[in-house]
Amino acid sequence: MAGRTVTRADLCEAVYQQVGLSRTESAQLVEMVLKEIADCLARGETVKLSSFGSFVVREKGERVGRNPKTGEEVPIEPRRVMVFKPSSILKHRINGTVGDGLDED
Repeated sequence: MAGRTVTRADLCEAVYQQVGLSRTESAQLVEMVLKEIADCLARGETVKLSSFGSFVVREKGERVGRNPKTGEEVPIEPRRVMVFKPSSILKHRINGTVGDGLDED
């Protein structure tokens, strides 16, 4: 069921083919966009791409975990995690269904 994996090189090639920039300029554009998204997330900002979805950074508090081998309780440090929430349009597109055209994110 798994399809092929799309890489940075694939994205650069798609920009090259569809936008008409040189391969070097296409690669630079893709890198700039990905860097900006990563920088925003590192600052704790939400990145919302209309009709695609949102990348959200969430804070997870400290909690107690358990070592599965020994059963010993171990504290799990607080951390930040990134979550992707797809838009309803993307969900409908993936599932091949017709949506109402309204983006809920």
